[in-house]
Amino acid sequence: MGTHTVVNQPPPRTDLDEFAANLPLQEAVHRYDAGWAVPALGESGRLVGSAAFQADAERANTREPQLRGFDRWGNRLDEVEYDESYHRIIRSAVAAGAHTSAWAEPRPGANVARVATFLLFAQVEPGHACPVSMSHAAVPALAADDVLAAEWVPRLLSRDYDGRLAAGKTSALFGMAMTEKQGGSDVRANTTRALASGDGRWLITGHKWFCSAPMSDAFLVLAQTAGGLSCFVVPRVLGDGTRNVFLIQRLKDKLGNRSNASSEVEFDGTVGFLLGEEGRGVRTILEMVNRTRLDCILGSAAGMRQAVAEAAWHVRHRSAFGARLVDQPAMTAVLADLALESEAATAVSLRLARAHDADAPDEDVAFRRLATAVTKYWVCKRGPGHAYEALECLGGNGYTEAFPLARRYREQPVMAIWEGSGNVIALDVLRALAREPASREAFDAELAAARGTHPEYGAHHDRLRIALAAADESSARSTVSALAVALQASLLIRHAPPAVADAFVAARLGPERGSLYGELPRGVDTVAVAARA
Repeated sequence: MGTHTVVNQPPPRTDLDEFAANLPLQEAVHRYDAGWAVPALGESGRLVGSAAFQADAERANTREPQLRGFDRWGNRLDEVEYDESYHRIIRSAVAAGAHTSAWAEPRPGANVARVATFLLFAQVEPGHACPVSMSHAAVPALAADDVLAAEWVPRLLSRDYDGRLAAGKTSALFGMAMTEKQGGSDVRANTTRALASGDGRWLITGHKWFCSAPMSDAFLVLAQTAGGLSCFVVPRVLGDGTRNVFLIQRLKDKLGNRSNASSEVEFDGTVGFLLGEEGRGVRTILEMVNRTRLDCILGSAAGMRQAVAEAAWHVRHRSAFGARLVDQPAMTAVLADLALESEAATAVSLRLARAHDADAPDEDVAFRRLATAVTKYWVCKRGPGHAYEALECLGGNGYTEAFPLARRYREQPVMAIWEGSGNVIALDVLRALAREPASREAFDAELAAARGTHPEYGAHHDRLRIALAAADESSARSTVSALAVALQASLLIRHAPPAVADAFVAARLGPERGSLYGELPRGVDTVAVAARA
């Protein structure tokens, strides 16, 4: 039928090298000593950019995990079935080292390479990144016990993937089960209890409101003991091959993150092994939380990259009113603003990654404590609005499930909730400012390094120093936002092309800054900024 001739529609955005297409990521990889990883990153970029991988990403989110609570005879199974597309995706991510490569091969830039790999995979399919992230973060937590570390860390470092619940596996993925319905972020309100059984094991009884990736091989679990809230390693399969008591009550029906199963789980005499000191569970788990907070930033940054890449592809291949969309000033401004947000998120992600390397100086260790929390708050908060604006660039196509941005729009809010929602993070920043002067000083030094070229930036830094002296709970959010934008500006001023740095400072710190994307001040080189999208 002649009326169905397709014209003026963009071609499929497939079979690309997503690493080669991402200039800010490439530059940051070289900047932070991970140039040695470029060949492997190119392989990952071509894989995630392939039509087959993108088809798997769509399929994994439409053929969602299914709970098999019982077999046909009524025996409990407590298994979650995933579509094979999900297994192919996570198998590829693990093989590429997106989970624990920085621990397996520590060297300058090791975390930078791992973060870049994580960003590439999460850009196209974010759900699998949850167990990948938790497995990465479990490694330092396991250091609290030599015996448990010897048992589990070699399996976590493996680049093999085996999705079965079985004994004798040479690889493993970790999850966590912290949250209870009555407490949420207030884990000290948890009522799940653990009793010592006398043989080095503990028996855990209670309910967890959110247990993500329930088919993982083991979980870090918080439970109350006589000595207080404690941390335990809970395996799904015990050493003798029998299954641990792990009663999956239901899978959560979530807004997004549909390829990844999240569950409610009941423990009833479930075997666990104490990790760290009894009564010091929060301290034991903090190192894991700090690492997963970084990965929340990465998840949001990966989503921003997908959003701006899809928007740029559309507007470069579609015309309206006699010109390509990208060449029309209003659309150029929107694309440039979206690109600024994405580039800033990428820049701070890679800077934080380098600060997490084993050879990081003491100043970087102090810097990352405050900077991770500050950035987690800001970048994750910016994600949903960024996804919406990019979606709108595609018009009606963007609002349909045939294109990936509707899925991304639903995905972005989870990063702001996981590992501490906005108020929790903002209050944590206040605690760090008050109790950890070395972290505060290191953060300020990072900001001071960019002074001298942009008066608006210097003025913002001056105001920020004054505001920090009076910061309290009522001003926590605005304080954290100001810190986050200052850090992004500092990095772009020092490392990005002048057009990008000038645009970011003018748009985020200048007197003409707008409230919505595309409201850029006059004089911004939107063409140069948009060209990097």
